[in-house]
Formats: sequence, structure tokens, C-alpha cells
Amino acid sequence: MRTLDPDACYRALRARDARFDGRFFTGVVTTGVYCRPVCAAKTPRRENVRFFACAAAAEAAGFRPCLRCRPDASPGTPAWTGTSATVARALRLIEAGALDQNGVDELAARLGVTARHLRRLFVEHLGAAPVAVAQARRVHFARALVDDTRLPITDIAHGSGFASVRRFNHVFKRTFTRSPSDMRRIRSRHGRARSSERATETGLALRLAYREPFDWESLLAFLAPRAIPGIERVQDGAYRRVVVAGAAAGEISATRKRGDRALVLSIPVSLAPYARELAACARRLFDLAADPAAIAAHLAEDTALAPLIGRNPGARVPRAWNPFETAVRVVLGQQVSVRAASTLAGRLVEKYGTRVKTGSGRDAFAFPSPETLGRARLHTIGLTTARAHALRALAAAVARDQVRLDGSVDLAALVERLTALPGVGPWTAHMIAMRACGEPDAFPRGDLGLAAAARSLRIKDIEARAERWRPWRAYATMWLWQAHATEKEARKDTRTQLERSVG
Repeated sequence: MRTLDPDACYRALRARDARFDGRFFTGVVTTGVYCRPVCAAKTPRRENVRFFACAAAAEAAGFRPCLRCRPDASPGTPAWTGTSATVARALRLIEAGALDQNGVDELAARLGVTARHLRRLFVEHLGAAPVAVAQARRVHFARALVDDTRLPITDIAHGSGFASVRRFNHVFKRTFTRSPSDMRRIRSRHGRARSSERATETGLALRLAYREPFDWESLLAFLAPRAIPGIERVQDGAYRRVVVAGAAAGEISATRKRGDRALVLSIPVSLAPYARELAACARRLFDLAADPAAIAAHLAEDTALAPLIGRNPGARVPRAWNPFETAVRVVLGQQVSVRAASTLAGRLVEKYGTRVKTGSGRDAFAFPSPETLGRARLHTIGLTTARAHALRALAAAVARDQVRLDGSVDLAALVERLTALPGVGPWTAHMIAMRACGEPDAFPRGDLGLAAAARSLRIKDIEARAERWRPWRAYATMWLWQAHATEKEARKDTRTQLERSVG
């Protein structure tokens, strides 16, 4: 299992240090319960505790979750800290539901390894098998729905990824020593249901935890001008988008819950059965699994980046709700302004997307499928012949599974497959890897904003310098882009002041 320093863990436990929330869990031998480091219960004696890398490992060792600190409410184990690249990719796929319908053999095949090797890696790095990790995620998400909503138990079972209500009840009771119905009655009796329950008339409000610091404002500032008209928008400090799932459609929104280290994902009733899938999409889009302290500590060793990190702590890499949608948006952004690319994206969606009605009655669209775009006459929306050819080639490759955007392919292989497509160069490939696939080490070399930031910071050879930033070059890119944007805004303000003084 991934090595944990027991003494360091115990010091964090005694201090109830929130920075370690989700990094490890504490099993208390005398009670048989495992807790988060921030649990308000009396700190157990050192000889009575054991430490685990994830909740699944604690449960595999026979401990049950604490009903007071709720391990399901922790930010989650960072997806790549201290694990192998294969485990990190597997965790992202499991989060997206890879083991809900298929088994470990299929998951291993997607990752290019044997099932036996994948199980060995999981036990080595996390202390639990892939199936145990997936089951723990399902049952803990279900626990949140039981506590925080009035959804029927049947809907919770299916929405959490369980194939049957009987199986759900069995796993839930084995994990928490109470049935879902008993757990709900207890929470209701003690008046401990969360404020999200007040939103159940119109939908659900799920709490998505993250690690501080978290630069939500910069994240929204990046997404706002890149929002695809008819599908998504940023308004009043919230991200909103139209979601189509099965036969249901509606608009979800994500807002920051200040003081609670969490976002609130609001989901309409029509989409409630897909709550777990939608929560996974939101966590991916907003990069909620990131470990900002570890990333900043590494990158701040570079004297050029340290001041940028100090001024804007908690940067995240804006990723993808829909990886194919984001990949298309990247191709549309080749050699044009952000505004022009968003205009083209809006035209594409209006012509080839599916028109849907949201609960509010507002016209909106579902993004077109790879199959649709693979045969579309894209020059009719104002694309050049070369750009239209590149977009159709990308769509066709995704439709044929020649290019996978699910995070199962490593960075080098993904870039190689993408750059083999017509009209896709290294910049485009790394941008797709960074945003659509969540690759933390993607680096869009040749980017004009990066080059300008490098000149301002007197970095002569940014590609050579970036070797120091591995494995988090994507985060360094975000800080450099922020620095460039800030400098441009400052120059603009200076020009405005000069014009006013002259006038």
C-alpha cells in the first residue's frame, strides 16, 4: 500500500488539520470505526489507530465509516498523488462509472494492462482492489443522497450505480450497519439533514468537496468567454449548462459554498436519477480532485513561478464536462480569438446539435455526437476547408475509438494519435490532453500567451524550463496564462488613464 508516515498522520489527526482531509483515514481499533482527520470526536490513543490511504482500504480491513464526520463528505483521495500513472487513470475511469456495468477485465483492457496487474497496483498503492474502490465510491455517494435528499430509496440505488435495490441495501447495511431507511429516519429525527434538503421541491443540491485554496473566480473567468452558446453560460458567480441524459433534459448549476470548502451542484428533479454521473462530470470540469498544496509546493521551487502562485493560490485546470465537446472547442480555437471560437461553436451547435426544452422553457441544445460531426458539411458554418477537414477527422477517429478521450491513454500515446490526424499539431494535441482528458502534465508549447508570459518573466527557453515543472506542467500553464492576462489588463488600464489625462 502507498506508504503513509504514521507519526505525521497522527500529528495531523491531533491537530484536526483540514489540509490532510481525504489524504488518509484513521481506523480506531477499539471502536472498529474509521474517521477523517478533521473528525470532532475525541482523539484516540496512538497505539489504537491505523492509517489508510483511502476509504475502501479501511473498509477492506474491517472498519466501518464514522457517522459523525462522514467520510463520504471528504474531498476524496487526490487522483495522482503518490500513485502510479496507471492507477491514476483507473481512478478517473472508475469515477466516471467504468465498473458500474463492466468488470475489472474490461477496465484493465482499456488501460492496456492485465487485470491481475491492475489489481496488484491498486493493492500496492491504495490498499484495496479496484472493485472495492468502486463499491466504496458508490455506497458513499448513496449515503450522501440518503442524508441530503428526499429521493426514493429505489432512485438512490440506481442513481448511485447499483444494479439492484437488493444489492444496494445489502452493501449499505454492511458498510454503515444500518439500512438506508433507518439511516434516513435517524438523520430526520435529529434534525441533521443538510440545507440542501430545502431545495428538493425543484431538485437536488449536492455538496462537492474540494481542497483549499480554490480559485473559483479565476476558473469562472476562464470558462465564461469560452462557454458554448445554447449549452453553457457563466452568470452571477455560477456555472450553468444544459444536460441531456436519457429522455430527460434540464439545466444544472454549480456555485461556490463559501466557508464549507465545497461547491453546490444544483440538479433539477428530471435529472435526479443521473445525479452520480452529473456529480462526476462536475468534479472533472472543475478539477476538484486536485491537491493544490502539493502542486504549489513543487512549482514554487521555480523562482519565476513562486510569485505568481503567491498572488493567485489555488489555481485549477478547467477541464471538460463532455470531453468530445471540449476537444471540438479546442480545434475551433486554432489561430482565432476566444470570441471567434465561441461564435463558431454556437453556430455548430445550432446547426448540428439537438434542440431541447429545459424546465424553464428556454431553448437549448445537446452537443452533436462524433458520428454526426464526422459526416457534417462544416464549411457551412464559416470554417475554412482545412479546419472543417480537421474537425471531421477528429470526430470520425473518436467515433471509431481510434482516439480515446476518456483518460485511459497516457499523454505520449494520446499526443501521438492526435497529431496523426490532419490539421492537429502539438499545440492542439496538448490542449485537448490538458482540458478534455485531464492530463496534469500536458504542455501546449508554442502557445502565444505562454511565450508572452515567458518574455515578461525573462524565461529564455520555456520548454527546457518546463522540464522542472513535471508532472504538473498544465498547472504552471494556468499560472502563466493568468500572469499574461493580468499584465494585458494592467496595460489596458494604463492606456485608458493616459487617454483620460490627455483628454
